[in-house]
Amino acid sequence: MADQAQLADAAFGATIALHERVRRNLGPALLAAGTIREVLGQGGKLLAFGNGGSAADAQHFAAELVGRYQRERAAMPAIALTTDTSILTAVANDYSFKQVFARQVEALGSTGDIAVGITTSGESPNVLAGLQAARARGLRTIALTGRDGGSVGAAADIHVNVPDQNTARVQEVHRTLLHVICELVEGAANG
Repeated sequence: MADQAQLADAAFGATIALHERVRRNLGPALLAAGTIREVLGQGGKLLAFGNGGSAADAQHFAAELVGRYQRERAAMPAIALTTDTSILTAVANDYSFKQVFARQVEALGSTGDIAVGITTSGESPNVLAGLQAARARGLRTIALTGRDGGSVGAAADIHVNVPDQNTARVQEVHRTLLHVICELVEGAANG
């Protein structure tokens, strides 16, 4: 039982320490929130995507914007590109898994919209392709990454990085950052 308690304490300690590290560099997250607020305020929509836990984060993020985060206000246009299994499997089968987000960005994204790619490694080929397709179509781009940000971080207009190798710890901080962004975007929203 003592080993379990030590393991749990170490996990909490690691995530608290990483939250504190990221907290000291909130500039990119604040810039992301301001840009999202601007895009949505001008009638644009948000397209979010990622794999695995990052897919769940993209869906959670879109749900907070379409529904509500903490207060009643007008719905905000946000779509998680991870939710339509028919599109995901058709594109993966007919093209490649690398194209599952890029094809949807091509179909749904327009100049004036914003794409948010989420990856804990910073190297997800389909997230990179999605951001590249977004830039080619005139969308603004945000990458939410882990590790050193990799090629995905370098491909985005705004790079919000959680500099750690541990996927679980990065995901925990990503969720906090997404909640902070929702709070800032929602706080500026009209009724």
